[in-house]
Amino acid sequence: MGCITPLGHTVAEMWGNVLRGASGASATELFDARTFPSTFSSQVKRFKLTDHVADHGVHRHAGRNTQFALAAAEQAWRQSGLDKHAPDPRRVGVYLGSGEGSLDFANFVSVMVESWSTTEDKLDTVRWAELAFERMDAMREMEQEPNMPASHVALRYNARGPNFNCLTACAASTQANGEAASAIRRGDVDLMISGGCHSMIHPFGVTGFNRLTALSQRNDSPATASRPFDQTRDGFVLGEGSSILILEEYEHARARGASMFAEIIGYGSSADAYRITDIHPEGRGGAAAMQYAIDDAGIAKADVDYICAHGTSTKENDRTETQAVKTVFGELAAKIPVSSPKSMLGHLIAAAGTTELICCVMAIRDGILPPTLNLNTPDPECDLDYVPNKPRKANVRTCMNNSFGFGGQNDCVIVRKMG
Repeated sequence: MGCITPLGHTVAEMWGNVLRGASGASATELFDARTFPSTFSSQVKRFKLTDHVADHGVHRHAGRNTQFALAAAEQAWRQSGLDKHAPDPRRVGVYLGSGEGSLDFANFVSVMVESWSTTEDKLDTVRWAELAFERMDAMREMEQEPNMPASHVALRYNARGPNFNCLTACAASTQANGEAASAIRRGDVDLMISGGCHSMIHPFGVTGFNRLTALSQRNDSPATASRPFDQTRDGFVLGEGSSILILEEYEHARARGASMFAEIIGYGSSADAYRITDIHPEGRGGAAAMQYAIDDAGIAKADVDYICAHGTSTKENDRTETQAVKTVFGELAAKIPVSSPKSMLGHLIAAAGTTELICCVMAIRDGILPPTLNLNTPDPECDLDYVPNKPRKANVRTCMNNSFGFGGQNDCVIVRKMG
């Protein structure tokens, strides 16, 4: 496992800060956001690719999201011992959930402004071509394609097997993990580098989420702004980062003496087929994904010890996710601890699901549940056990990880302790 997050540049650092109830939210520094409705975000700070990757020059054009993925992948690769036991590159694949890369805003805007014909009120394409070919870097423009992180990671580790990218908003990296595990099950590969990365803390990204009224505007108190399941919640905190896993077929890992943390035993995916930006009010899509994952795992509902919620801190998500959990688990729902690491990390969009799956694995390893921070005024419609404000010791063997994305994408992965 490897991660680059607002709460740390390693799994140990991130997990330690989660258990301490730290917050990654602060005033936005990546651009001047003082005139935006939301002036804060959950940023990765003090990050340099040179601190993580030796041959960083090969990736010098990579966007911010791709650099996060490369650094997280390096941690996971080394922790897995694959730097000492090189696998057959034809049997190594990559599956990432990642969004668009960083746009070259400065040059793009200057070319656009200078190419606009005020007399005809339209773009002068002749002038555009002249300026664009003069000022805009072709490599930087190419790096905004969503498949670039997967391509860079494959290059870094000579992964010549299947290479996939999914851009399914907030569900992307959970989908990537589920599909990567499925590829191993089918026998397509021995090993998959999976996870997600995203960086949308730029004017375009923040404007979009503000226009959707999805972001918290608690500008006077960023650290307490993400408050999933709390009655006073007013939106999520936009974050960034990357988390990467090495998923490997059991016998293949055993043969090389790899240390194994946990096993992915179930995966479910569904679509709301309702509205693009709204969740079905009964949470039918999320409930379906959870049920599919349970069926795929072949376990009883009572076997689930902990649910790592999508838990975004928006009115709609938290209420409907609660309803979906009740639909699936019935009377058991009140007995299963549910919590949201987003209350500390912020919402890492395409990287969120894998970061939260790492929290599940660490909960299994350490026997302790991450809390839901800032839950002081429970919403009457959100009436489950959300592990409020403090971590909790627990015997954790099987965890469910939920991720629900814009457009009605729902993905769920179930992970279990080895042995």
